[in-house]
Amino acid sequence: MFTRRVFLASTAAASLIPGLAAAKKAVEYDPAPQFVRVKKQFLPGQLLVVPRSFYLYFVTEPRKAIRYGCGVGKAGLEFTGTATIDVKKEWPTWRPTNEMIERDPVAYAKFKDNDYVQPGGNGNPLGARALYLFQNGVDTYFRIHGTTQPQTIGRAASNGCIRMLNEHVVDLYNRVPIGTVVTVV
Repeated sequence: MFTRRVFLASTAAASLIPGLAAAKKAVEYDPAPQFVRVKKQFLPGQLLVVPRSFYLYFVTEPRKAIRYGCGVGKAGLEFTGTATIDVKKEWPTWRPTNEMIERDPVAYAKFKDNDYVQPGGNGNPLGARALYLFQNGVDTYFRIHGTTQPQTIGRAASNGCIRMLNEHVVDLYNRVPIGTVVTVV
């Protein structure tokens, strides 16, 4: 079925992947990692996130990348710009930001008026791995991380972070070093 989401994903992907614009058929959204071609201005080792199409690209060599499906921030909460991965954590701890608690005090009631930090593990919203985005050495509080809500991949559903299926974020975590440049367009 040709939906608005399929159209938007196809259109956004067409601007990054040569030859896709000429495709006659709509491409169904597929979050599975795939090797794809990208424009030459993206350098090996960089990450590119295209929220409109719900894909994250890890550039492996000139014009080639691994494409992963992702979930992104709800309208008004998304991160855009360039950052670096300055911290990486396996099974990270988590605490919502004060802004998240203010926006949804019912959902985050156990964090209100205390310093509770949720330990890492299967129930943690950051999932199996987290890559922490910084700008000029300052934490942006945005992350690329796993998720306990796999149904949100391919959607704008988060409080701003970029989420991936746990097995995909583990794969990405193992591929990218500290200092990796991340561009969100």
